Amino acid sequence: MKSDLPKVLCPVVGRPMIHFVLDALEKAGIRRHVVVVGHESELVEAELKSRGGEIHFVLQSPQLGTGHAVQMCREMLSEQQGPTIVVAGDSPLIQSSSLQELLQHFEQTQPALLLGTLEKADPTGLGRIVRDQHGEFTGIVEHKDASPEQLAICEVNMSTYLFQTPDLLQVLEQLSDDNAQSEYYLTDCARLLREAGRPVAAVPVLKECESLSINNVDELKQVDEKMRAMGYA
Repeated sequence: MKSDLPKVLCPVVGRPMIHFVLDALEKAGIRRHVVVVGHESELVEAELKSRGGEIHFVLQSPQLGTGHAVQMCREMLSEQQGPTIVVAGDSPLIQSSSLQELLQHFEQTQPALLLGTLEKADPTGLGRIVRDQHGEFTGIVEHKDASPEQLAICEVNMSTYLFQTPDLLQVLEQLSDDNAQSEYYLTDCARLLREAGRPVAAVPVLKECESLSINNVDELKQVDEKMRAMGYA
C-alpha cells in the first residue's frame, strides 16, 4: 500500500477504511464486533477504541490465512449467542442493506452457512459459486482451478459469510493447511459442512460496488473515487 499504516487504517474519503465496514455492520443491527489484528495491531486498536461500542480485538500472529484468522477468535465465539457474520476489513463499500438481506434470508432458511455472493459482469480472478441443476449451492471453485464451463459463471464469492456459531466452531477444528500456501482457508468451511451433511447456501444479495476491495494503491484510488461519487464525502 506504500504506507506505514496497516491497510485497514489507510484512508478513503479522508477516513480509515475499516470504519465504513463497522458502520455498515452497526446499521445492519450487528452490535458485537471482534476485529482480528496483526501488523501494527496497536494502531488499529487505538483507532477503533475511539468509536465506543462493543469491540474486541484478537491478535493473529503469525498470519496463516483467513481460516486461521477466525480460528484465533474461538474463545470469543464460544460466548456468542446467535449467528456469526464474517466480513473483510478492506471492503469499505460493504452495504448495510446487503447485510440486512443476508440476515433476513438466514433467519428464514436457517442453514449452517450462508454466503453472500455477487453477480459480477467480469468475474476474472474471483472464486465462482457452483450450483447444481436445481440451483442449489454445491461449492466454490477458485479462478485458477475452474474449468472453461465454470469460468463462464458470473456469481462470485465475496468473503461475506454468515454461520450458525456452533457449526462454525466445529468446522474450524477441521480446517487443514495441506495446500500449496500452507494456510487455513475459510472457504474450506463450505465444503466441510456439506460433507458433514449440514446445509450450506448462497444468495446473491451483494451489489456491484461491493466487489471493490482494496489490495494496492490503484484500488485505493478507485474505491476513493467511487465513494465520493456515491456521496460518502
